[in-house]
Amino acid sequence: MARYTGPVCRLCRREGDKLYLKGDRCYSDKCAINRRKYAPGQHGMSRKKLSEYGLQLREKQKARRHYGVLEKQFRKYFEMASNKKGVTGENLLAILESRLDNAVYKLGFTMSRAEARQLIRHGHFEINGRRVTISSILLKVGDVIKLSEKSAALDKFKNNVEANANRTKPTWLEYNGDAMEAKVVSTPAREDVEIPLEEHLIVELYSK
Repeated sequence: MARYTGPVCRLCRREGDKLYLKGDRCYSDKCAINRRKYAPGQHGMSRKKLSEYGLQLREKQKARRHYGVLEKQFRKYFEMASNKKGVTGENLLAILESRLDNAVYKLGFTMSRAEARQLIRHGHFEINGRRVTISSILLKVGDVIKLSEKSAALDKFKNNVEANANRTKPTWLEYNGDAMEAKVVSTPAREDVEIPLEEHLIVELYSK
């Protein structure tokens, strides 16, 4: 499976926003955005006025990197959003939010989406009682995500859950901390997206 393997802090600096790709480091003073809030590279500190296309491209890249999705899959999600009823931009964000790796991260089982993808591939999670290893699964209303009983006893997950105890759980997931599971009760809403995104710019980019 193709994936980005470079330094993720460069991605946050390139987009000028926290994408929460580095786990607990993103919440500390060591965060690259706090220390160097300018683009990486030799000319990163020089200010350049972006064109209309540049603004649209940066917004698309920010969304793609936020969720850890490569270009081919992101375009597929856009086509899915375009074919659904409603506002295309909001449909796109709802699809991205409903990915299994995003849900696992939002529930506080992991410190980042990258960690969520890794742990899903190792078979630590179940959907509707069946073990899954594909992080890009799109959740539907009624699905139940559960941390396997064997995995729930591991210190790794205990520490993550404790560290993320104060993280606000999304309204589209009904969380049961005792059972280490959550049920999808609705479609993800626009307000569930953490970072400021102007999704209409992404729609304009792909509609050209």
